[in-house]
Amino acid sequence: MVNQTTRYALQILGYLARSEATLVPHEQIARDVGLPANYLSKILNQLRKSGIVESRKGWGGGSRLLPGAAERPLLDVVRVFEGERPASIPACIFGLPECGDGNPCPLHEHWTGIRDAFQQLLCTTTIGDLKQRTVNAGRGDPGPGGSNALP
Repeated sequence: MVNQTTRYALQILGYLARSEATLVPHEQIARDVGLPANYLSKILNQLRKSGIVESRKGWGGGSRLLPGAAERPLLDVVRVFEGERPASIPACIFGLPECGDGNPCPLHEHWTGIRDAFQQLLCTTTIGDLKQRTVNAGRGDPGPGGSNALP
């Protein structure tokens, strides 16, 4: 229900949440999360501009979550990459522009519930919650010091 860039950003943040405020080299993040270094750089730059991560260049550099970022809801991350309403979450599952409470499509009531539940998830789940739930889909790497156990 979110685009690929947002999914990568969430994976990166889960990975950084496991690092316990240690700067993690970008090469390590790219390798373990399984994405190209230039793509990682663009995502981290957006997260830095949004006050979610800190990045340092040079020897001993890397990225980490800023203090307090772990308490931010996932909705903040989604908004960085997709704006106020993610394009991948249509108002109508069929894409009907006239669909609404007054003129519902056959699945309107069900889709509204799914959409609202997803919105609630984004509002109540924090970046820090990803620490316990992150497993790299590409390589199975759980992040620095982590395990592959899911709740």
